[in-house]
Amino acid sequence: MLIFSAIFLLCACGQDMRNQPRYDPYQAAPGWPNDQSARMPVGGTVSRNQALGSRPATLPEPLSRELLELGRERFDIFCSPCHGGTGNGDGAIVQRGFPAPPSLHSARLRNAPLGHFYDVISDGFGVMYSYAARVPPEERWAIAAYIRALQLSQHGSLEDLTPQQRRELERQNQGGKAP
Repeated sequence: MLIFSAIFLLCACGQDMRNQPRYDPYQAAPGWPNDQSARMPVGGTVSRNQALGSRPATLPEPLSRELLELGRERFDIFCSPCHGGTGNGDGAIVQRGFPAPPSLHSARLRNAPLGHFYDVISDGFGVMYSYAARVPPEERWAIAAYIRALQLSQHGSLEDLTPQQRRELERQNQGGKAP
């Protein structure tokens, strides 16, 4: 046993965690392919900050009343404290001194693609932090769809309606009387 302990101690001399054989980045490495210590990553390797897939630019599911209702609910929870209930940027936090976010009704944001809102919810923008850890992707799309509905509600015109929708609206404005 004494001989085994002596051999172990002699073999381990100078080989601790601070003193290991290694190569510095880009140092020549004899015996490795092309004598290079830096290796190409294995196929399919994803870097820590790289997205795992491309994000769709448009709504990846059909627009429905349920989707808009989910979007409204999540907007009220996550977005309205800063953006306000109507998206004008006058939420409760802003009224207490926090910098106002841009109005969702500005021309720039009305012309932004739907994917822009998904990206901002996912990655943050300016002083807005990322909600990726708080809001699942399908709910981000629901919020983005609801934002577009908010924008249309404030900037729609009669020309945007079909003839049948116009007649229905006129009937409602006349107190439900048939034309």
